[in-house]
Amino acid sequence: MSSAALIVGYLGVIVVVSLLIGLAIALHMAYTQIDLILGCLKNCTAIMVRAPLKHGGPWGRLLLIGGISGVLTFPNSYLKRGELCPEDLKNFPIMLKRKLVVMQWGIIVLMISIVLLALIGKSDLLKQS
Repeated sequence: MSSAALIVGYLGVIVVVSLLIGLAIALHMAYTQIDLILGCLKNCTAIMVRAPLKHGGPWGRLLLIGGISGVLTFPNSYLKRGELCPEDLKNFPIMLKRKLVVMQWGIIVLMISIVLLALIGKSDLLKQS
């Protein structure tokens, strides 16, 4: 195995561990701060439609916090359709919004990274001569 293949393998392990840490952080937020988040976004239909997921166990809570962070990260389409209340968005706690947006972008970047590393690993670039 070439050193380039080892580097790609180690990078893949780092990305997978980072994804697991990101999921753990999301699950922690889903269990500790979901009531505060839902209270701040009570006029938003895009969020209230997802609110019953709170009672769906860990997977339901992960889906709920992921949906909320997606709405907060990309609010324009929800605002255009009237599913997100501009006042709720404006009054949402800044630090909590920042955490959710950073978490969303972090997971997006890590997912793209793992796909790119898999493509590099499958390509002929790393084959020994």
